[in-house]
Amino acid sequence: MLSRRPYPLQNNNFLRLFVGQNLVKLSTVASTNSYLKDLLSKSEPLAEGTVIMADDQFAGRGQMGNSWFSEPGLNLTLSILLNPKFMGIHQQFDLNKAISLALWDVLNPMLGPELKIKWPNDLLFGDQKIAGVLIENILQGSIWKHAIIGIGLNVNQLHFPNDLPNAISIKNILQTDCDLNLLLDDLCKAVEVRYLALKAGKNEKLHRDYFQALYRLEAEANFGVNGEIKSGKITGVSPSGSLCVNINGDDREFGFKEITFITD
Repeated sequence: MLSRRPYPLQNNNFLRLFVGQNLVKLSTVASTNSYLKDLLSKSEPLAEGTVIMADDQFAGRGQMGNSWFSEPGLNLTLSILLNPKFMGIHQQFDLNKAISLALWDVLNPMLGPELKIKWPNDLLFGDQKIAGVLIENILQGSIWKHAIIGIGLNVNQLHFPNDLPNAISIKNILQTDCDLNLLLDDLCKAVEVRYLALKAGKNEKLHRDYFQALYRLEAEANFGVNGEIKSGKITGVSPSGSLCVNINGDDREFGFKEITFITD
């Protein structure tokens, strides 16, 4: 039987360099990403690593226009400001990998090998979604000026709407409450570690770690392609972020809206 480590209720003395040093906690907001973008549009002087966190995010957004539902006070809903000017615009998916892996770094010690990264950046336990990421980039010509990292993590919520049958939380799995502040602290630390690794040029390790954690990698599975169900194997992800799938011996690449995962 898999032994899982419950998340401890204790102080974390890790001193972060910048991620989370400026923390803005809101009781309620439509979307932390939108709130942060609004501050930037007003030329607010915001330090890199600023975190906007909300107890109640009532209009949260996910990838491809999906909504994100979270009961107030039970989960982590936050946005992080990063300024990846050291990266080229063509490297946007590398940041996506780094953030997905930061979540994986925090959750894997608790949840074990059933935790995977579903392309492009959802975190799944088995076939159920436990976390999602929405990255919104602000470009200035050829310069990548800002990246707003929206993260939603299901923590202590037990029940989800009927239209979210595949949602799951840490508490659903471990049957114990988690300390949100401690979890936030560890998440900020993990994001910083992965981001600084990017800055140090450790892209190859990032790629290896992402592939090792990738959901359905090299496993025969069904996908939705152009309204049809196709059987194939995920073989990797291209540098631009397209999903590489071998379908009937044909290696193909798919963008975010061109392929869907089908579960039994």
